[in-house]
Amino acid sequence: MTLITVQKDLRAELGEARNQGSRPTCLAFAASDAHAALRPGWSPLSCEFAFYHAQRLGGRSPDSGATVPDMLAVLRQEGQPEESGWPYLPTTPTDVTVWQPPALTGPLFGRAGTAYPCVIDGLIGKLDRDSPVILLLMLSRSFYAPTADAVVRPAPGEIPEPARRHAVLAVAHGSVDGERAILVRNSWGLGWGAVGHAWLTETFIAPRLFGAALLTENIDVSARSAAA
Repeated sequence: MTLITVQKDLRAELGEARNQGSRPTCLAFAASDAHAALRPGWSPLSCEFAFYHAQRLGGRSPDSGATVPDMLAVLRQEGQPEESGWPYLPTTPTDVTVWQPPALTGPLFGRAGTAYPCVIDGLIGKLDRDSPVILLLMLSRSFYAPTADAVVRPAPGEIPEPARRHAVLAVAHGSVDGERAILVRNSWGLGWGAVGHAWLTETFIAPRLFGAALLTENIDVSARSAAA
C-alpha cells in the first residue's frame, strides 16, 4: 500500500478540476485556476478569454499553445472575467474569424505574475505560503495513467519526451513512500487521477520541469472596458 503524507494542501481554495478537452489550452486553465484560487471564495475565471487574448498578443492561432510571457501579460494588462462572462468552448470555431469575446463579459480581474525558478524546494516554499504554482512539464507515458492511489512515478528507463509539453497547477506537497512529491491539478477532467489530481514524485517531476510561474498581487483593471 502506498503511504502518502500531506504536508500542505491548497485544494480547499479551488473548485472541481476542469476539462480542456482536445484544445491546447492547458496553460490558460492552469493560470486561470491559479488566479481564481487567490481571489476571495471560489468562482472560476474565463479560460477562453485568457487564451484568446494570449494568442492574439502572441500572433498565434487557436490551434497552438500559449506561452507563459503572453499569458502573464494578459492577466496583468487585460485581466479576465468570471467563467460566465465567456464560457469555455469545447472546440474552436471552424471559422476563426467568428472567435471573438462577447460584447460584454462583465467585470475584469487583473493579476500580476512572474516566471519562477524550476526548483522543488522553491515550489514547496511557495505552497507553504498559500501560493499555487503553475508548472510546465515535459510528459512521458506514466503521466497518462496515475496509479490507483493517484501517484505518478517514472517507469524504469522512462525519459522525458520534449515534444509532449503540458501545464498543470501545483496545489499541495508531501511525500509518497518517503519521497518528496507535488500534487498537481490537471485540466483533463475528473477521470484523471483522483478527481483530476495526482501526486508527482520528485524523481518524475525534477527532470521534466522546464518552467514555472507564480501569480502575485491583484491589479485593478477596472478602468478598462468590460467589452473585449
